[in-house]
Amino acid sequence: MKEAIISMLELQDAMNSKVHPQWRAQGNAWYRAIWVECAELLDHYGWKWWKAQQPDMEQVELELIDIWHFGMSIALEAGGSYEHIAEDLAERLHQRAQQDDFREAIERFAETTLNTKGFDVAGFAELLSLADVSFDTLFRSYVAKNVLNIFRQDHGYKEGTYSKLWNGREDNEHLMEIMASLEVTESGMKDELYSQLKRRYDTIA
Repeated sequence: MKEAIISMLELQDAMNSKVHPQWRAQGNAWYRAIWVECAELLDHYGWKWWKAQQPDMEQVELELIDIWHFGMSIALEAGGSYEHIAEDLAERLHQRAQQDDFREAIERFAETTLNTKGFDVAGFAELLSLADVSFDTLFRSYVAKNVLNIFRQDHGYKEGTYSKLWNGREDNEHLMEIMASLEVTESGMKDELYSQLKRRYDTIA
């Protein structure tokens, strides 16, 4: 787990640096991004008692991955080596769910986020457990979303020239489709994902 977290920290640092080379000095409100993602997470899981709803667990997983992006950014901004940060995160990710109500767990996590303006790793681990998202799934999905984020930046996301809709479907959908058919080793996953995304994007550009 520690080595996988180090790999993810390196990828997150690279992504943040692509947005701004001195990203640690920008004072980004990572905690605000986290609690907004919590609201989206709750919407995908479902909470409206006045209509029929089924949890969209694929989207729930993606929202958890987004939260992990921002959580790692908080940890990186606080300083320390990748190894030290990874050790701390790995230790706190070994948490078991404290309750069985996913909605309440989301709310408690969001409340802690707002109160501390930090990343509640134990609370996040609880969400992973309740959503039945394994660490292996977290790793693969994180790498996939990181590659997509890098791809977006490389193709004009920051300048406003990139379109998330490819032939009427969101790039996230294309990403999940590629991931479902991908049979490469972890070491080659990043490059192969980027290559396949570019191949699809170039057909509509």
